[in-house]
Amino acid sequence: MPPGSDKLSKQEARIAAILQRLRQEGSVLVEQLCQQLDVSVHTIRRDLQDLEDRAMLRRTHGGAVLIEPLFYEPFKLDRSFQEQIGSFINEKRRIARAAAELVKEGEVIALTAGTTTTETARSLPMQRRITVITNTVNVAMELSIRKDLDVHVIGGHLRGDWFSLVGPDAIASMSRVFVDTLFIGVNGIDFTRGLTCHNSYEAEINRVMVRQAKRKVVVTDHSKFGITASWHICDLEDVDMIITDLGASDESVMRFEQAGLEVRRV
Repeated sequence: MPPGSDKLSKQEARIAAILQRLRQEGSVLVEQLCQQLDVSVHTIRRDLQDLEDRAMLRRTHGGAVLIEPLFYEPFKLDRSFQEQIGSFINEKRRIARAAAELVKEGEVIALTAGTTTTETARSLPMQRRITVITNTVNVAMELSIRKDLDVHVIGGHLRGDWFSLVGPDAIASMSRVFVDTLFIGVNGIDFTRGLTCHNSYEAEINRVMVRQAKRKVVVTDHSKFGITASWHICDLEDVDMIITDLGASDESVMRFEQAGLEVRRV
């Protein structure tokens, strides 16, 4: 091993862990990072300074806060985009952490476009040889810092509304991949009409992802329950699990469970 390579790999692992926590929580404290990573205050401060120099966070008194990727810069004044990002953010982060805990060593996972699936990507566990398949450019950009992940982006036509790649090329590319676990974001989930979204191209590529996956996990906050969007993705019988938040009513959850689905409220 070349001199210093072990030190570098340990620093890269710390950097990835710091960024993962930032993406999950929005901010970090030096004291908490020292406990989590079992290193000195000096080491954490040096890592935070390195990340600030790379414009990936902003240091604060006793910690740091996340700087949103420049990838989002053109959308910062878009009210609908900001509402979508901020809606039920704490619930989405809890859902994402529960979803990420399902991922096992060496798995191939896929994520559809969406805010909750983006949070799931941010919560993926460290050092488990995970392969990530996505048609979403922002997810790939955010995971590019994770040297422990093998990230594959399927090709296609860029749909700017949510940074997703869709169309015939995306479908052809996804049809050649077999996935262990798929995390599905939705605009609506209804007991009778199944999973739906607002865009026909999104529905089409998501349907292929469902077909190519062994295990299908819906990640959605409770506001999507009982909603039917314009375009059908798949029926309830095509998925295995729903992870949602505590706002989902007992009645709505019971209906899905009676249909044979496992439902987790977090």
